[in-house]
Amino acid sequence: MDDRITVKECKEAVKKFCEDRDWSQFHNPKDLAIGISTEANELLDLFRFKSEEQMQRMMESPEKRKKIEEELADTFFFIFRFAQMNGMDLSDALKSKLDANEEKYPKDEFRGSNLKYNE
Repeated sequence: MDDRITVKECKEAVKKFCEDRDWSQFHNPKDLAIGISTEANELLDLFRFKSEEQMQRMMESPEKRKKIEEELADTFFFIFRFAQMNGMDLSDALKSKLDANEEKYPKDEFRGSNLKYNE
């Protein structure tokens, strides 16, 4: 479905869901940022102390993969809501960040490297 729905449509779906429940009053930047972090950490917790082999089995298990997708979706929910509530264009923000990273991490210098640009 990634090729059939736009970022704008995702933001609008989240907006409608929240407005139908009168949740805008709770969605200030701080609380939405906390939500992003909390949900991202719930995703991270699924992988804590797992070996490469265990993680591969998780990704192959329909039940575990569903849980991973749910936590990823929860993170997206808060990201979309944060952007929607604060008038941010996620596509422009991502493009801008990729352009900045292109300068920091030239492909000829950083291909296959996990070093930070200042290391």
